[in-house]
Amino acid sequence: MYKVLALDLDGTVLTQEHTIHPAVKQAIHEAAKQCHIMIVTGRHHTAARPYYDELGLTTPIICCNGTYIYDYQNEKVITHNALTKENALTFIELAQQDKLKMVMYITDAMVYSKIDPIDYMSAMEQWANNPAMAHPPKIYRIDSFEEQVQHADYIWKFVVEGEPATLERFLNLPWIKHTFNAEKSWSNRFDFAAKGNNKGTRLAEYLNTLGYDSNQVIAVGDNHNDISMIELAGLGVAMKNADDTVKSHADFVCATDNNGDGLARLIHENILGQSQ
Repeated sequence: MYKVLALDLDGTVLTQEHTIHPAVKQAIHEAAKQCHIMIVTGRHHTAARPYYDELGLTTPIICCNGTYIYDYQNEKVITHNALTKENALTFIELAQQDKLKMVMYITDAMVYSKIDPIDYMSAMEQWANNPAMAHPPKIYRIDSFEEQVQHADYIWKFVVEGEPATLERFLNLPWIKHTFNAEKSWSNRFDFAAKGNNKGTRLAEYLNTLGYDSNQVIAVGDNHNDISMIELAGLGVAMKNADDTVKSHADFVCATDNNGDGLARLIHENILGQSQ
């Protein structure tokens, strides 16, 4: 019997419009009464909070592709493998030399440059400025990444965007390969966190604290950063919208993409025992 349901957010729980399908929301609500629901996301905890609240969850959340576990109930970091300030500063210097655009995820905020802003953050900033949001994400445009590093308690990860050839060269720099775990999050975008961080590793660590085995886990995702937890789980599931590489690592492919009710059906069939 499955005891843990580990869910990615973007492209999995969330539709293309960044909403939650009503059937999926209801299924998660019901499943939370029977098993441990774990959100495992590439997002910063402040950017995942609105959906966490909408789903009515009380469990901790794994953020930034396994970099840390955050407890919303007590507003604290449970465990982490954050970047050192020294490594963060060297990373910034190398990325700027290649004229790559960056977002830096720090303690309780996401920051990006005023001078050369990364494109997708504008849309996120608009979303975060919604006055109806009880816990809006903290997003700031800054003058200096280096200054932010000096004052931050934690540096979680970098998101870097650029031309494919430039990104490929940057990824293959020996120091980058040795120091960082890089995972593709979009066609021209990579996430860089401390070496050893990924969703599967952090989920396995958390399962140990609960006393559960990986065979008791269903993990669902759609992107390359989900592969580690899909492989870990007793039932690893790829969304229909996942690419073939992700699907090749899964035990099962969801009946629909993230805009449909396939995830709800999966939950009913494997946790609630009510086939639809």
